[in-house]
Amino acid sequence: MTSKNPKDSRTIQTDLVLPNETNPLENMFGGELLARMDRVASIAARRHSRRIVVTAAVNHVAFNKTIPLGSVVTVEAAISRAFKTSMEVIIDVWIEDRESGLRSKANEAIYTFVAVDDTGNPVAVPPLEPETELEEERFKAALRRKQLSLVLAGKMKAHEATELKALFV
Repeated sequence: MTSKNPKDSRTIQTDLVLPNETNPLENMFGGELLARMDRVASIAARRHSRRIVVTAAVNHVAFNKTIPLGSVVTVEAAISRAFKTSMEVIIDVWIEDRESGLRSKANEAIYTFVAVDDTGNPVAVPPLEPETELEEERFKAALRRKQLSLVLAGKMKAHEATELKALFV
């Protein structure tokens, strides 16, 4: 199977925050943002695998800044690492200043998707080859997160998690 680069999966969605997507404080509902992130991340995972993908986990979400009504919001996603049938997707959420146009990071998330066939059975995905320093950092961190998750779930012993040894010594 031919490997791919994170840029092959990169997906960007820009949209406005409308009144029906906000809470009484006129900030975007967290659930609305989660749905946008899930859609963009699923497209990134599908671009990498060229398969149907299902959300397996929302590993991390940080709501660092509120997103006010009328904001221009950009959700960016790309594969950070591919495993056998699953893919970790990093999502960055940016808001644009109305006057200057400068973007600031508002939120971030990490989702996991599994590629499946037409009957819902997991299928292999192409390996990922990072190209930039940031992509390499995210690639290495994804393995540590996966190993930690397996250790916490009791599916792997801490001493078997090569990337986590420093955490347990």
